[in-house]
Amino acid sequence: MKMHRSTVIRRHASIATALVLASFSLCAAAADTIKIGVSCPFTGGSADMGISVRNGIRLAVEEMNSWAGGVAGKKIELVERDDQANPEAGKKVAEELVGKEKVSATIGACNTGVGMAMLETYQNAKVPLIIPVATGTPLTKKFAGAPEHYIFRVSPRDEVQAPFIVAEVVKRGFRKVALFADTTGYGEAGKNDVEKALAAQNLTPISVQRFELGVKDLSEQVNQAKAAGADVVISYTVGPEAAVLAKSIAKQKWNVQIIGSWPLSWRNFIDPAGDAAEGALVAVSFIQQASFQRRNAFISAYQQKYSSPIIPAPMAAAQGYDAMSILFYAIHQAQSGDPEKIKVALEDLQRQVSGVITTYDKPFSRNDHDALTSNMLVMGVVRKGQIDYAYKQDAQKSFVVQRKAP
Repeated sequence: MKMHRSTVIRRHASIATALVLASFSLCAAAADTIKIGVSCPFTGGSADMGISVRNGIRLAVEEMNSWAGGVAGKKIELVERDDQANPEAGKKVAEELVGKEKVSATIGACNTGVGMAMLETYQNAKVPLIIPVATGTPLTKKFAGAPEHYIFRVSPRDEVQAPFIVAEVVKRGFRKVALFADTTGYGEAGKNDVEKALAAQNLTPISVQRFELGVKDLSEQVNQAKAAGADVVISYTVGPEAAVLAKSIAKQKWNVQIIGSWPLSWRNFIDPAGDAAEGALVAVSFIQQASFQRRNAFISAYQQKYSSPIIPAPMAAAQGYDAMSILFYAIHQAQSGDPEKIKVALEDLQRQVSGVITTYDKPFSRNDHDALTSNMLVMGVVRKGQIDYAYKQDAQKSFVVQRKAP
């Protein structure tokens, strides 16, 4: 049957109109959300912290979207990417999030080396990056002198952790330090800060051992440190390699105290190290134990949501949750998903934010983009395969919220 030309035109017009409407609907749907990037390692040796921080962020967003109905009239949409703990992959992820995905902000960088590789992308794009885990001191310093600074952090930088660790070393009467640090950006920055903190105590490490990620045995390096007469070992590496270090020490039957940065609190340190992890001391901002109400609610929600009695990297999960909470209120204050307006709000939040680590009152300012200070750290200890408070008084003080030090 022949179709009249006008009928064909009308049908084509109807199809075109439908396509335009469909396209408009898709754009409207996209406009109904505020995109927030999430980038950390979800696979590999650093996955414990990456998955934990992602789960903490997801918990916060679920609360915000369901209870608060979103923010600034829109739902929050997470755009999650695995950076594989690889600087090159991390840079590509950052470029995709700010370029293709047009995120309003990103919560990301679990590894210092990866963070350093992505900083310039966010700074140049004028998109806020809130670092929930990576502790390398240079991360928030690289662009601190710029007229506008888009890099923020909700984790204790090594410049804070290292003196805290060294103070514990001195307190326990140790003087002959062996420093074990991996060759990543994290290990390098941590080593530098530890050496600086030791120098402030008129100490110098008598043995410095470096190693790459993926190392399977550190017996030779342990023997060198033991032969040098070290009475304490400071660890600055991620969980799996810290486990290799602990097992290598146990293998040599060397009864030496291990103390280190927060990866000693990860399950991928504690589980593979087994008995060799017992007694290790670790600087942390959060311990998974009963405390004030907000913290208890977070622990319970995490356990129920992810069927996980033990959080793989508790500190990462807590800091991820808090980073998202701070960002939520910055967006609310800005009443916009515009990255530059969010950045301005982050630097001058007008209300307190009740978090898991602490209650944040002006977490950032124009000249200070690090939210956590040394008074928020506690010394943890591996005890019976769990992280416990090293001191009873710290457990008692955990019920008191530690505010940001001036």
